[in-house]
Amino acid sequence: MKYKRILLKLSGESLMGEKQYGIDNNRVQQYAQDIKTVFDAGIEIAIVIGGGNIFRGLSAEKSGMERAQADYMGMLATVINCMAMQSALEDIGIETRLQSAIKMEQICEPYIRRRAMTHLHSGRIVIFGAGTGNPYFTTDTAASLRAIEIKADVVLKGTRVDGIYTADPEKDPTATRYEEITFQEVYDKGLNVMDMTAITLCRENKLPIIVFDMNKEGNFMRIANGETVGTIVK
Repeated sequence: MKYKRILLKLSGESLMGEKQYGIDNNRVQQYAQDIKTVFDAGIEIAIVIGGGNIFRGLSAEKSGMERAQADYMGMLATVINCMAMQSALEDIGIETRLQSAIKMEQICEPYIRRRAMTHLHSGRIVIFGAGTGNPYFTTDTAASLRAIEIKADVVLKGTRVDGIYTADPEKDPTATRYEEITFQEVYDKGLNVMDMTAITLCRENKLPIIVFDMNKEGNFMRIANGETVGTIVK
């Protein structure tokens, strides 16, 4: 295996599957099976999930809600998604721990870095909920931050497209995919990979990012095996 420890970032929208809102259990179960395949190969896995399928703070702010309040509501949405993923993983026999940056002691542990590291060493998948616990920061930033804290080897951003393109491939049929790109090129070209705070954290800590299509079964394992899948930013 190319990597010993992976931080997998999933968007909330990816959990919708074919739905327009909420959680598609079939899609969550597919993700869980793909994660299990990699986990069974001996790789330590941590997961961060967004909340955009349930509530998006930026959209609520545009409608007149205070940004900080809207962001806290978005953090709660991420915990719902994390609980769905936790349930799917445990249904197929994987021991997990859900840690939240906001205390919710009846349903998850508080985020404690050393405890998270212990869980990973003990053969559990750790799921990080509630972003960073602070408004004005995205779950992309939370993924980069947690990956650095737990000393992950790579951040894998699972999306609905198969990498980073010169333009939006859903809008521009002439868009071409990058196999490899530098952090500086992401800045210079204004590419929508992750938010700039997340990109900067990864760049400063020499942590590569791979953007790939999580909806294609087996892609996660192919990356773990060292195959070229999606686009790597380094």
